[in-house]
Amino acid sequence: MASPIEQLAKNFSFSSFQRAEDLKKRIWFTLFILIIYRLGTYIPLPSINPAVVSEFTRSHAGGLFGVLDMFSGGAIGRMTVFSLNIMPYISASIIVQLLTSMSPQLAALKKEGEPGRRKINQYTRYGTVALAMAQGYGIAVGLERMMGHSGCAVLDPGLLFRFTTMTSLTGGTLFIMWLGEQISSRGLGNGSSIIIYSGIVANLPAALFNTFAMGKQGAISIMGLVLLLVMVVVVIAFIVFMEKANRRIPIQYPKRQTMMNMPAQQQGSHLPLKLNNAGVIPPIFASSILLLPMTIAGFGSVDPDSILGTISRMFYHGQPLYMVFFCAAIIFFAFFYTAIMFNPKDTADNLKKSGSYIPGIRPGESTAFYIDTLLTRLTAIGSIYLCAVCILPEVLLSQISLPFYFGGTSLLIVVNVSIDTVGQFQSHLIAHQYEGLFKRGKSKGIL
Repeated sequence: MASPIEQLAKNFSFSSFQRAEDLKKRIWFTLFILIIYRLGTYIPLPSINPAVVSEFTRSHAGGLFGVLDMFSGGAIGRMTVFSLNIMPYISASIIVQLLTSMSPQLAALKKEGEPGRRKINQYTRYGTVALAMAQGYGIAVGLERMMGHSGCAVLDPGLLFRFTTMTSLTGGTLFIMWLGEQISSRGLGNGSSIIIYSGIVANLPAALFNTFAMGKQGAISIMGLVLLLVMVVVVIAFIVFMEKANRRIPIQYPKRQTMMNMPAQQQGSHLPLKLNNAGVIPPIFASSILLLPMTIAGFGSVDPDSILGTISRMFYHGQPLYMVFFCAAIIFFAFFYTAIMFNPKDTADNLKKSGSYIPGIRPGESTAFYIDTLLTRLTAIGSIYLCAVCILPEVLLSQISLPFYFGGTSLLIVVNVSIDTVGQFQSHLIAHQYEGLFKRGKSKGIL
């Protein structure tokens, strides 16, 4: 039997959305913020030679440069003030979460509720500034060494250029971080995820156009285009199915007395454990780490016959060694991030304090061990799923040299963010429908 929420979701109509004024304001606010973000991806850094940067972007499209350019919505390829995007903030968040699991002081701060969360967010912002400044300085030095047919990528190199580039990139990252926080609090969806999502989706039309142009020129056969379309549809359907999959652990609550001389009723519910608790973090970090040797070789103009040049070729897309290490890195980060985000002992303690229990499992340590065992098994299946989604499309795309936007990592991000945003949309709409029911009940004297 469907729950009340599921029944309300089934009865959704456009007229109910029209009456949800708060939801419409959130949608319009989110679109407004995304327009501001997209405009910022076209503001160039000072003293940049765009011809050299464009030449470098084309020649390094298969390395870390291409992956980061995809996540930034083309900002790195244009060397704009938003080139670092939201990535320093995400990295700082991962570092703070790791320190929280290792430091008793930060762990205690996390349990303090809203004040502790604000303090941890403040530490995350400080870490974002430090990482953005370090990466901004590194990009400035790299730009000064970047050479092309029309000369150096920097028109006026020196300390002033490094300082202005570092401050511009840091300021751009902090502004994007603020935009993401505004979306999370006043808009629709998770701000950081929406920003990355918009960067990928914004370049999808150009990627589609280039793909069809390759087909028109004969670089890709008609059968290849059909197979690409089928692959994208199958991968999207598979991602949706796996992201919705979860293991429901039955939970029994204490008995509650209903009426006089009536036996007490025992309520039951369930604890859902997702198959993929780590989301899109493992593929993103694995891609960045494994593409680093090739990118260093490209920046440093390494001899192709040297050891580093040989390693770079072995880690190129579609190469067996790249695939093996990519899968290993995805599995590692899947278990690592899940361990940070979900603590079975805390869950077992919370169940014990509320008087709840899992049928057939003793409260306390036994419950924590049971949840940890299930979570480990689910994470193992989820990491294999992530490997399959990210590797199989990469193998096919490497054979026909198609853009990253049709790869498993980009599709995983787009589908995940779409599912989360639609879920929030439905939650706001259901809350509005409940509010309407309460108002009608009060007007009729029922409530």
